[in-house]
Parts: sequence; C-alpha cells; structure tokens
Amino acid sequence: MKRALYLAAIAAIGGAIVAERFSDAAIKDDSKPGAAHAVDRDATTSKNEIGAELKRSGDEIVACGRLFHTSTRVVLWTDPAGYDAYRVERRFAPRDQADWDATHAQVKALKHPNRFGLRKAALTETEIERVRGGGWDLDLLRRVVDQFVIHFDARGTSRGCFETLHDVRGLSVQFLLDLDGTIYQTLDLKEGAWHATKANARSIGIEIANVGAYPVADRSILDKWYVKEDERVRIAIPDRLLGNLPRDSLFGPIRPAAIIGEIQDKTLVQYDITEPQYEALIKLSAALATIFPKITLDYPRDSKGKLVPRKLADDEYNRYHGILGHYHVQLNKVDPGPAFQWDRLIDGARRLKSESPRRPGLIETR
Repeated sequence: MKRALYLAAIAAIGGAIVAERFSDAAIKDDSKPGAAHAVDRDATTSKNEIGAELKRSGDEIVACGRLFHTSTRVVLWTDPAGYDAYRVERRFAPRDQADWDATHAQVKALKHPNRFGLRKAALTETEIERVRGGGWDLDLLRRVVDQFVIHFDARGTSRGCFETLHDVRGLSVQFLLDLDGTIYQTLDLKEGAWHATKANARSIGIEIANVGAYPVADRSILDKWYVKEDERVRIAIPDRLLGNLPRDSLFGPIRPAAIIGEIQDKTLVQYDITEPQYEALIKLSAALATIFPKITLDYPRDSKGKLVPRKLADDEYNRYHGILGHYHVQLNKVDPGPAFQWDRLIDGARRLKSESPRRPGLIETR
C-alpha cells in the first residue's frame, strides 16, 4: 500500500513515468526497422526506480526529444563518437583556438555562432513564439516536415564532412552517412539545419560520404580516391579523414565501374556509394516516412515516370513532398550525382515499410 501511494504521488508530481527494459538482443531482425523488442515485465517493476538507467539500443533517431528505432546503427550528437552541431566552437581546430571569438577572427566565412535555425516558414506568429524556446511537439513538426534531401558530401567521409560544414562553412545537416553505413545525427529533427537553402524549413537532410561527381575530362579526384584492385575498386581514405572508421577500412562502391550521366544538363562521372550506405539509407528513409507521413517514398518524376535530373521549377518544387536530391532544389548543385540509384532506395524503403510487422519509426524506446 505504501509503495502504491508513493508511485501515485510521483505520477501526480511529474506525470506518468514509464520505463521498459529491453532485452540484450535489442534489434531482433536487422531487416525490420521498428521491430518490436522483447520486454522483461518483471524487471520493469524492479528497475522503475529513481536514477535507474534507460538503455538505448543504438539504432534510435531523435525527433522532438523522442527516440525512434531505425534498425540500423545510429550515433547521436550526445554520444562519445558523435558530431555535435549544437556546439559553437570548431570541432577540429586546436582547443586554444576553437572558441567563437578565435573562430570568428580566423574564419571570415563564419558569420554566426549557430549553424542552424528555426523552422518558421510554415508557422504562425503564435507558433513561432512557442517553439523558439524549444517547445516543438511532434504533431506540429509533422505538419511542417515533408521533404528528405539527399546530398553527397564531396569530402569522402563523415569526419571530413562535419569539419567542412561546422568548422569552415557555418552550415549543418541533420544526418551524416559514413562509408561503413553508420548514421550520425547531429541535431534533433526539430531544428532547421542549414543544408539546402529554401528547403531548410521543410526538410531533413543527409550528407552521404562520397567525393562526388565531376566533368568526364577531370577525373583527378576520382583517380586519387578510387583504386582498382583486380576486379574490385577500393576507396583510399586519407588518414586524417578516417574519423571513426578503422585504419584498415576496406570499402568500395557497390558497382566497380564509374558511372557517367547527366545532371542539370551537364555530363558527369561518379562512383556509386557503398552497399552499407544503401542499406542504412533504405532503413532511415523507411523510418522517416513513417514518423513524418508527408514524406512520401518517391523521387521527382517527369510525365513518363522517369527521374527528373534537374532543378524543379518553383511551382513543381512548392508542390513536391517526398525524397529528392540537392540538385532538385538548387540549380548550382549536382548531388547526389548520376551514380545514385534512386530506384534501389525507393523500392527498398517501400518494401521495408510495407513488410515490417511494426511500422518503422513508430516504436519508441520510451
């Protein structure tokens, strides 16, 4: 009786407290984002104590402070190996030169200590006033977010990408996708990352580790990064850009041949991304499309159902909601490039979302 009264008092003061301890085999089926976890109900009672730790599974993304499963490895900005876009100081500058005063003096391109902004384009003045202090709720964010923008990072690794965005350009993106398929989330999805100009307020962005696409006559960067070994191609990663990748990393594009294609009426050559990157991106896309129902699992198509390989006209863009490339947003961009397999992504994400017994992104860890 005393314990029941105690728990009732706690609930009255702080709201309902719910704690579930998941089994060690947290991700039971790696092919199913959001798959149900086994819960030890007896342990729940004994662990529901002040100061008890709620274990993460390692596949969660964060939206409005809430955790959603993806069934693929995710490193958050709060994790020891994470990339934190909330910080003002430069991540890779010497510590005695990394604070904002030194940064502002040394890097003229950095005009503001923050690298992200408020998603206010679709909000009323009353809503802006409420959320500018952080008061987003998921229903409001779902009303605003309807695009997922795909980039290549042109630096080759997530470590290099974060250095360029955060330390040099004063930009940000919600997700980075490294060569090994690890997803890094740098900001809560409520934040308007600065990654795609007019899309920032309504979109979520991801930078895929890939050195990019180039004119066919200029393969110097590709030849430096992609080394042919017998029947395969290996990505040669400079030591300073490894980040959290192991020094003996052996990653290669999912297709060994360079791909030539047209983006923005320019003929470009590019190597495809890695197999682990496609696998992770498919799972993340399925999860995002579930968390944010306005993000349809499709890409911009022409009247014949083919991929639009250029910037969308303003009226097309304004109407569009779904997954798209940076080049669909801006005329001066070509990412994710001609090698990117749009059908592989969309078909895989659709299949995963429809086959999952518990829809991806709807299972929360708390």
